[in-house]
Amino acid sequence: MTGGFLISRLGETMAFYDGLFSTLGLEEWCGGKPSNAPLSMSDLLAQGKGEEATGPFFPFPSLDNLNESCSHLSQTRDVTKGIENAFLAAKPALKTVLDPITQPLSWMLDGALWTFSAVPWFIMIPILLAISWFASKSKAVTGFVAFSILLLAFVDHYDIAMQTLSIIFVCTGISVLLGVPIGIGMSKSDKVQRAIVPVLDLLQTLPTFVYLIPLIFLFSVTESKLYGIAIILYAIVPVIRLTDLGIRLVDKDVIEAANAFGMNSNQRLVGVELPLALPNIMAGVNQTIMMSLAMVVIASLVSAPGLGVNVLRGIRNLELGVGIVAGIGIVLLAVILDRVSKAALSRVDMTHKTH
Repeated sequence: MTGGFLISRLGETMAFYDGLFSTLGLEEWCGGKPSNAPLSMSDLLAQGKGEEATGPFFPFPSLDNLNESCSHLSQTRDVTKGIENAFLAAKPALKTVLDPITQPLSWMLDGALWTFSAVPWFIMIPILLAISWFASKSKAVTGFVAFSILLLAFVDHYDIAMQTLSIIFVCTGISVLLGVPIGIGMSKSDKVQRAIVPVLDLLQTLPTFVYLIPLIFLFSVTESKLYGIAIILYAIVPVIRLTDLGIRLVDKDVIEAANAFGMNSNQRLVGVELPLALPNIMAGVNQTIMMSLAMVVIASLVSAPGLGVNVLRGIRNLELGVGIVAGIGIVLLAVILDRVSKAALSRVDMTHKTH
């Protein structure tokens, strides 16, 4: 069946390209028809469906089509295999460099998970409510936080909700600590901005599952930094962009006034630019928190603990109730984090307008 399949496929594409290679005098170099060549991507897909691959008389000169007429040309499968081999060849060197740099992230994540799990609920819940009140100064927001956490506890989801919260706490904190300085550097140099913006565009448009592919090859699924790095890379973009934007939007007249008072660049940054850019930076922090939570669910595919594990269990085992309850828990956490961070942002805006 495979022979007939290939003959049918070759008859359509090679009719044109055989003549083309003959006209160019490359027939001898090509070595004739690759009757024993591996199946191309399109042939494999069609064969898997029990069909025969068909195509126009003049197919696009892709690697697979050209390979059918000239065995010296690579197939698409050779390209993908080459990328994989190159990555595997570089893996030892990458691990040697990245392991010591990223190991503290594993310690921080493991420490946060242990802390949030070890602290009794009657201590942890008041701490979370105090943080909510300090950030928002809103009875409504603090009351909603209390209601949501108690609701999760009543359905036995308190522990895994705290696991999710601990991961967000660590990854968001690191994203802000790294993202704000990068955003400041971008705002001070157009060259730095032009160099970093394509990287940010890549991180922002890359599908979330793609973040996990190289990390799975580099790190063991038992290492917390595997999902920590994925979350940070996915969530760091908004705080970088909005820090850069906030500082660039500072009124030029204010900068000139600061210069007239004899401020140097560091004094101007700390005393003028950052306070005026703080609303934008806080908006970036809010978005980073939301993106961290979104990635925590996907990171459950690579052993990230928390509510995402129950969502994954509901999908794998078709347990509708388990998946829905965990999904509602994630929604409640998202609303809690959004309300508290937005209330803090509103306070910053009010303070900014007052001064």
